[in-house]
Amino acid sequence: MIIGLCTVELYIPDAHSLKAKRQMLLSLKDRLRDKFNVSVAEVDEQDLWQKAVLGIACVANEGKHVNQVLDQAVNLIRSVPLVELVQFRIELL
Repeated sequence: MIIGLCTVELYIPDAHSLKAKRQMLLSLKDRLRDKFNVSVAEVDEQDLWQKAVLGIACVANEGKHVNQVLDQAVNLIRSVPLVELVQFRIELL
């Protein structure tokens, strides 16, 4: 069993309140869950309006599959015009 963890740091320039930030993140997290069947949670910077850190987890039998799913998840995040991807890190356990 291979566990993949992707930590994604995001900048949300149009979020002018915590409520606006959470609405954008809720939509993004739902899209990631629906499309890739991964677990997603906001893991840091919950009190900042324009910054978010998401943790994305995936479990599979092969490391290649886990890496592919997490890469596709990062590409989906890059395609969202309302958020900017600052940095990300993928770890396989």
